[in-house]
Amino acid sequence: MGGAALAAPTLLRTGALAQADSGSLFPENRILLYYGFPGNENMGILGEYEPERVLELLQEEAANYQAADPSRPVKIGFEMIASVAQGDPGEEGKYIADASRAQLDEFTQFTADNDLLLFLDVQMGFREPYEDYSGLEEWLLNPHVHLGIDPEFHMKEGELPGQDIGQVTAAEVTEAQNWLAKLSAANNIPPKVLIVHQFHHTMIEDKDQIAPVSGVDLVIDMDGWGSPELKQETYQVVITEEPIEYNGIKLFYPLDEPLMTAEEVVALDPSPDLIIYQ
Repeated sequence: MGGAALAAPTLLRTGALAQADSGSLFPENRILLYYGFPGNENMGILGEYEPERVLELLQEEAANYQAADPSRPVKIGFEMIASVAQGDPGEEGKYIADASRAQLDEFTQFTADNDLLLFLDVQMGFREPYEDYSGLEEWLLNPHVHLGIDPEFHMKEGELPGQDIGQVTAAEVTEAQNWLAKLSAANNIPPKVLIVHQFHHTMIEDKDQIAPVSGVDLVIDMDGWGSPELKQETYQVVITEEPIEYNGIKLFYPLDEPLMTAEEVVALDPSPDLIIYQ
């Protein structure tokens, strides 16, 4: 998922970066994820192979990043789409379909058994963000499971997934940060990571109002496919010019031409804390 990386107007720089919370994965580690939906080869590398083979490929890619920056350990994991935007209303009328309980259980167990991270990504459709991700609470109670939000597919009235670029508000991001922080505190588990994907300035409204929240680590992930030059330009606008807390980038094996190397990725300013391959 994710459209082409788009150049956007310059946005204002936000406040100072947050200090790491005790037990956080950041800033000590760099996270590397493989993204997709189980069994669907058109939705990312996670769906192209069985989990065991995906893990082998992910370990090979992780070695490239460890070589590119030996100073920072690489933690690996999967980002599984937990709610998939649809082109039709579906039974709920929300233009969204959920991964099955069996799929969520399978990937939660596989990642736990192999000392991997698992991110559950919600696309929301016409659901409110909280309505979508709060339904994943029982899986998020596992210490290794974290959350991703994809504004591209969160629709307003008159919009449709795949035809329009969606959005979330700063207040909705803050609501998710607070919910995750409370979830961790109430259950005595380490801080969660929240990924918010972005490839266009319209995807996060009032972004300058987002700030770090104690007890949760926020990553803005520069999404979108394109040439290295276009991705670097979009990274400059989405990440470099408006830092909040931690920073990420997504790369697309079949669509980025040519694909940026690990050395090129870690050389970005700021160097990404989280890297995703689709």
